Amino acid sequence: MTSALTIKALPYSPTPLEIFAHLRKRHGAVLLDSGRPTANGRYDIISSDPLATLEVMPDGQTHFTSTQLDLPSALAGDMTAQQQWMLEQLPSTDFPSELPFLGGLMGYWSYDLGRNNLAIPSRHPSVTNLPLARLGLYDWCITFDHEKQATWLIATATRQQQVMKWLAQPPASVAKDFHLTSPFQGELSQADYTERFNTVQHYIRAGDCYQINLAQRFTASYEGDEWQAYLRLRKATPTPFSGFMAWGRNQAVLSLSPERFIQCKDGRVETRPIKGTRPRGKSPEEDIALAEQLLSSTKDRAENVMIVDLLRNDLGRVCAPGSIRVPQLCQLESYPNVHHLVSVVQGQLAKHRSPLSLLTAAFPGGSITGAPKIRAMQIIDELEPCQRSVYCGSLGYIDKRGSMDTSIAIRTMVADAGKLHVWGGGGLVADSRADEEYTETLDKIRHLIGALE
Repeated sequence: MTSALTIKALPYSPTPLEIFAHLRKRHGAVLLDSGRPTANGRYDIISSDPLATLEVMPDGQTHFTSTQLDLPSALAGDMTAQQQWMLEQLPSTDFPSELPFLGGLMGYWSYDLGRNNLAIPSRHPSVTNLPLARLGLYDWCITFDHEKQATWLIATATRQQQVMKWLAQPPASVAKDFHLTSPFQGELSQADYTERFNTVQHYIRAGDCYQINLAQRFTASYEGDEWQAYLRLRKATPTPFSGFMAWGRNQAVLSLSPERFIQCKDGRVETRPIKGTRPRGKSPEEDIALAEQLLSSTKDRAENVMIVDLLRNDLGRVCAPGSIRVPQLCQLESYPNVHHLVSVVQGQLAKHRSPLSLLTAAFPGGSITGAPKIRAMQIIDELEPCQRSVYCGSLGYIDKRGSMDTSIAIRTMVADAGKLHVWGGGGLVADSRADEEYTETLDKIRHLIGALE
């Protein structure tokens, strides 16, 4: 491998979809999608054909595949060390660039990986055979910078020639059009949900926890191309932290997430927890009323503040003392289908810490567990009928220069063995109401289900 990176300007496009269509069936193809031109993200990142792939299987064993690299046997069982070793196989570079990714890891880390890492056993089966994590080591990418309206191919000269040949080929064909073969069915009735809601209230009154994020799963059967499904979902609800990846076992992740988990750039750390949701109104007047209702809700604000405190503690484990601050608390952000309350927590990574240690310290995100985190995750496993898979995990990248950006995998569909799974959840606190919370879980995913049905 050579460290001589080059940067080649490609014609700018307001979305990455056309270029990704040429690459999406290549090995390890991944799209990190900012939802443009409707959503407000800045960068899209595309790559494929990683130098190596690391998968963590449900039994905790790691599968490392590569034709060029051999993972040292001494790292067996230590995923953090394995990821760090992979990053070190990419040569360092003095290539000057403000672009977010010049090579590194991209993929997903599932919620159940975090549960395993925190030694929280599950009493329930997994509904998918997806790995607990699937990460590729990528030495090239195409990046769309929508602020500067530019598209760049970042690669070595050899890789650049390969990628340009791939782009000159016709877009990947659709073998069979996507369609559902059964409607989405929920695993919980409203009565089932209410029973679990009441159990959460008991735990809160007993002092076990302050907040629990309780979710329910919906499943449908399907046939056809998952990429077509992603395009329909993206059209219905473009979001700034979306992502798509599919691979050869008829497995795919289709994420339309509005929520950043953790960004780290030049040691500056930021997380943006979402707590508090209302649907968009059918008229401008109703829309404004719903937004104002959310802003004035003491219950939703309490949910948000609890998670901000949890994340301040998580970041404080790896950030420099005194660097944690909250520049935005419970601010309204509106998306095509919902209003959210969003806060921002920032810090400065301690000098001896890496983005991987930051991700490990804070994973999974507190906004989708509750507080305190470990007890909340134990209660979640007790009450939810199945494991969460990629839902409430993270998609994103870790750059070889020490930068990282990850999402919270909410509004996310998981495809496996001809089934599509989607979860909707929400935070429960002492003054939550069962009927309202049940409706909120449906509001969050109604537009996704509707786009496919």
